[in-house]
Amino acid sequence: MITLTENAVQRVRNLQAQRNTTAPLRLGIKRGGCSGLSYVMEFAEQTTAEDHLFECHGVMIAIGNEHLADLQGLELDYTEDLMGGGFRFRNPNASKSCSCGTSFATPKEKGEPVTCS
Repeated sequence: MITLTENAVQRVRNLQAQRNTTAPLRLGIKRGGCSGLSYVMEFAEQTTAEDHLFECHGVMIAIGNEHLADLQGLELDYTEDLMGGGFRFRNPNASKSCSCGTSFATPKEKGEPVTCS
């Protein structure tokens, strides 16, 4: 399950309106960033059979099968402060996060044993 806070839902809806789209928000992961992995966000104009679709407060979210395990339980928030606004990722699967909030590592990326609670 992926969740979006009220602020994230509002920001995604605003971005969809600006782009004149109702496409789902695609969340993914790519290699890079301070901690080894970075989050990817875009609107999925097309989905595939490999995509898992979730609905959260009226916003559709698409996640590719290859990223699902690392994003399971993710909470996406949006905040604004004096430095500007941005999405914040709270990922229970991250074993390490960078202060920028968009770069992380998972136990399997770092070669650490994966444990279950």
